[in-house]
Amino acid sequence: MAGLSLKCGDCGTLLKSVEEAQEHAEMTKHSNFVESTEAVLNLVCSDCGKPCRSETERDIHTKRTGHTEFMDKTAEAAKPISLEVSKSKDDLDVEGGDDGSGIEKGDMVVPEVNQQLLSELEEMGFPKERAVRALHFSGNVSLEAAANWIVENENDPDIDKMPMVPAGSKKSEPPKQPLTPEEIRMKQQELRERARKKKEEEEKCMEREREKERIRVGRELLEAKRIEEENERKRLLALRKAEKEEEKRAREKIRQKLEEDKAERRRKLGLPPETSNAATPSAPPVEAKKSFLPVRPATKAEQMRECLRTLKQNHKDDDAKVKTAFNTLLTFVKNVALNPDEEKFRKIRLTNASFQERVGKLKGGIEFLELCGFEKIGGGEYLHLVREKVDIPVLHSAGNELNSAINNPFFGVL
Repeated sequence: MAGLSLKCGDCGTLLKSVEEAQEHAEMTKHSNFVESTEAVLNLVCSDCGKPCRSETERDIHTKRTGHTEFMDKTAEAAKPISLEVSKSKDDLDVEGGDDGSGIEKGDMVVPEVNQQLLSELEEMGFPKERAVRALHFSGNVSLEAAANWIVENENDPDIDKMPMVPAGSKKSEPPKQPLTPEEIRMKQQELRERARKKKEEEEKCMEREREKERIRVGRELLEAKRIEEENERKRLLALRKAEKEEEKRAREKIRQKLEEDKAERRRKLGLPPETSNAATPSAPPVEAKKSFLPVRPATKAEQMRECLRTLKQNHKDDDAKVKTAFNTLLTFVKNVALNPDEEKFRKIRLTNASFQERVGKLKGGIEFLELCGFEKIGGGEYLHLVREKVDIPVLHSAGNELNSAINNPFFGVL
C-alpha cells in the first residue's frame, strides 16, 4: 500500500509532502524519514472552517476562539504521497507557456489566501500586506505557522509589500533562500528569550497579587484575634465581678448568722440584746430612699444563678449530689453550644432514670435548662431546644454561672 505521509523517525512528526520534509530537516537537522500509512490529521472547525493539522493546534484554536466542534476530514484529504521533488518555478513557467493556455508570464496578481486567517492576523494588529505575505509563504495552513513566519522574517525589507504571483498560479516559492543553521539557532534563541521574559513578568505579577492577598488575610486574622481577645477579656471581667458579688453575699450571710448566734447565746445567758444606736436612725431614710428607686428586673444570668443557689441550698448536706448535678448541666449546655445542629444534644428524655437521678429530682435543675431555652414537649415527656432558638451567648452565660458555682467554695453557703 502506498504511503499517505512521511514520518520523521527522530520526533514522530507526520508530513504531507517531500517539500515539508525538506523544510522540517532544515529546521530540526532531522534526516531519518520513512513512508507511513498514517494520514496527516485534518480537523476542520465547524464554526469558522479553520483546518487544524494536530491536536495541539486544535487545542490552541479552541482556547483562543471558544470553538469546540471539529469535523475530522483526515480520510477525505488523505492521498498517496509522491516521493518526487516538485518542479522548479522556471520549469513550471516553461510548461505553462507550452500548453497553449494563453496565460502570459507577465500577468501578476495577489495570491489567494485563507480569508479567515487573514482577518485573524489583521485583528492581531498586522498590516494586510504583511499578513498576506506570511500566509502565502507559510503555506496558508494555520495561524500559528503564519505568526512564526512573521517573527522569523520581521527584518526583511519587503515584509510589508504585497506579494505578487503569476496569474493562475496557486502557490509560489518564497523569494528568499532558507535560513542557515546559525540563523535558525539565533531565531530560536530570540524566541526563547522573549518567552522567558514574558514568563518572568507574569510570575512577578502573580507574586505581587499573592503578596497583596497575604497582607489582606494577615490583617483579617489580626482583627479577628483582637476581637476574640477583647470578648475574652470582657467575659473574664464579668466572671470575676459575679464571683466577687457571690463572695460578698456569702460573707454577709455568714456575718448575719454570727450575729444571730451571738444574740441566741445572750438570750440563753439572760443578757439583754445588743442594740445599734447608730444604725437605727439611719435605717428609715435609707429605706425611704430605696422606695423611690426603680426596680430593675432580674437578668437571665441572675435567674440562672438563683436556680443553682436554690438547688445547692435544698441539698446542702449532699455536696456530691450537688456537684454531680452541676457537672451534668454543664455537659448539656456545652454539648449544645459546640454542636448546635445535632438533634441528639438538643433533646432530653425526662423519664430517663439517669437524668432523674442526676438533675430531674433536684429542684432548680429543670428550671435552669428552661432558662437556657429548653421547652417541654410530648406531654412533658421531653425537654427540647429548637434549633432556631439556640442562643450561643445565653449558653455561654449559663456555662459561666455553672463554672462559678462549681469552683466557688462560698457559692450558696447560706
